[in-house]
Amino acid sequence: MTEPKWKHSILYSASIYAVLYLVHSSILHKLLLGHEKLHIKRNPVLPLRFRSDGTFKILQVADMHYANGIVTRCRDVLASEFKGCSDINTTRFVKRMIESEMPDFIAFTGDNIFGPSTSDAAESLFGAFVPAVESKLPWAAVLGNHDQESTMDREELMYFISLMDYSVSQINPSHNDLATSDIDGGDRAVVQGMRTYGWIKESQLQWLVGLSEKLRGGRLEETDASSPALAFFHIPIPEVRQLSPQKIVGQFQEAVACSFINSGVLKTFLSMGDVKAFFVGHDHTNDFCGNIDGIWVCYGGGCGYHGYGKAGWPRRARVITAELGKSHRDWTGVERISTWKRLDDEELSMIDKQVLWDSGSTS
Repeated sequence: MTEPKWKHSILYSASIYAVLYLVHSSILHKLLLGHEKLHIKRNPVLPLRFRSDGTFKILQVADMHYANGIVTRCRDVLASEFKGCSDINTTRFVKRMIESEMPDFIAFTGDNIFGPSTSDAAESLFGAFVPAVESKLPWAAVLGNHDQESTMDREELMYFISLMDYSVSQINPSHNDLATSDIDGGDRAVVQGMRTYGWIKESQLQWLVGLSEKLRGGRLEETDASSPALAFFHIPIPEVRQLSPQKIVGQFQEAVACSFINSGVLKTFLSMGDVKAFFVGHDHTNDFCGNIDGIWVCYGGGCGYHGYGKAGWPRRARVITAELGKSHRDWTGVERISTWKRLDDEELSMIDKQVLWDSGSTS
């Protein structure tokens, strides 16, 4: 004797209800855990604009190596500084830099968090970027070679960063998305059985060329001197090794750690014609600027207290300014690009101020 069809219908409906209940309960639990409220991303005021005095200022923050906040100890500080030193020292320094320099944009150039010491990548990202978020300034971040060594892979990290308040970071932006010129140079790779650092890929260089063409109205061969470009990424390119310590501004204290793959970044920048300088991190005790074939490369210098450094050598961060020229009544385009660094000492000392590019010069 066969069972009535209505019994199967009731059992099927009950199964669906049970599944939906479990799914709903699971999602509801995650949404209500800790009584968190739904948060809508706060966006910065865009587009980015020069100030009324014709200047635009960028703060570069390199290698914070943030981990777990107050419980994360400092590295390579004087014995007198070690007690009580933690990630909070990094946070205080970045906040001091923002309050002192009042930048228009903040560029974080990788190793923002230190994965091996990080128990929860999301929590560490929140902690690392607190100064930028609280400032309500537009900011962007690229990844270094340590960010992904925790509970998130690189794609997850960038997606998370792109959703943070006032962040203008994007994943695979189109040429219509001109929010940032930061580049992800990867972390590590194995080439022919040999481990090496990551490098900027051909697809990324093609994107840069396309962006440059768009900004010039499709005319790559015509370089508009009034529209210079800057680039930010983490790992330096191989050509930086060629710089002589006698022809730099700043300190060259450790070997340049980069990929042995030369993907043609410098060649691409030279062909584009608008890139006047690029800014990197990775090698914490290098903080110099040097000129390679007419293009400047500048290290940010290590900012983070949980990253390696040099005892007695203050943590530091770099500032870059662009200044517009002016005719009798109107602004005439970018006239000068300058840079300097500030140290995390009592005076927040300014050092190594220099002009990187001037529209009236050839380099």
